[in-house]
Amino acid sequence: MSRRKGLNPAVRVHKRANGEKVFYFQYWIDLPGVEGRKRMTEVVGPVSQMTKSEAERRKLDFIAKLEINSPDYQLPSAKTFGDAAKHYRDKFGPMMHRDSTRSVWEGRLKNHLEPDWNDVPIDLITFHAVSEWAAKKHAEGLSWSSVKDSLRTMQRIVSAFGKDKKLPFSLRGLIPEREKLRMKVQGRKRVSYSWQQAVKIVEHIRKMDGLGDSRREQYATLILLAAATGLLLRTAGTAH
Repeated sequence: MSRRKGLNPAVRVHKRANGEKVFYFQYWIDLPGVEGRKRMTEVVGPVSQMTKSEAERRKLDFIAKLEINSPDYQLPSAKTFGDAAKHYRDKFGPMMHRDSTRSVWEGRLKNHLEPDWNDVPIDLITFHAVSEWAAKKHAEGLSWSSVKDSLRTMQRIVSAFGKDKKLPFSLRGLIPEREKLRMKVQGRKRVSYSWQQAVKIVEHIRKMDGLGDSRREQYATLILLAAATGLLLRTAGTAH
């Protein structure tokens, strides 16, 4: 469907059931995946409160905000999130991720993303829409950490499907600052070990026959480094 040009609907007067007269105009919009167009009606305001010239000016302001007559106007995409998810599941995901991680992003897709977004056109996946979805999921009991992980998966799926590979929305501002701080604290707790625990883990690693000498020492060093970092964090917190 080609982009329509020169949209300039006439301002008309309509008399409501209660006798009030209002200025209004009608215009057409394109719908994703539909050949026909939908006619929309916009009420400008009561005849008693404005002149027709004022109604015309408000109409032009409204049309300008729609950007339908702009050279940059683009028809809504007929492709949906479901199309992007299929592409990711069948092609991009298996090519870019290890088999062992498939269950993770598949779980986010099936449990959180597809039930709400499957039929939504790609063009309508905006920051505002995602913000409302994030707040809704959290209100339903999903942790902010899980919401963030799901949205990161959503970013990868949509960007992998687009030609320009751009992220469809930013995660900045979606998660409350207090929750982000709490997630950071929890993350530090998950990766920190006591020194005694670290030593036992290292002893076990050094006895593993399935690893070469260099790999055993590499893993042992990483465990000890994580433990040392955790001890420093806890010591610093105690000192304050």
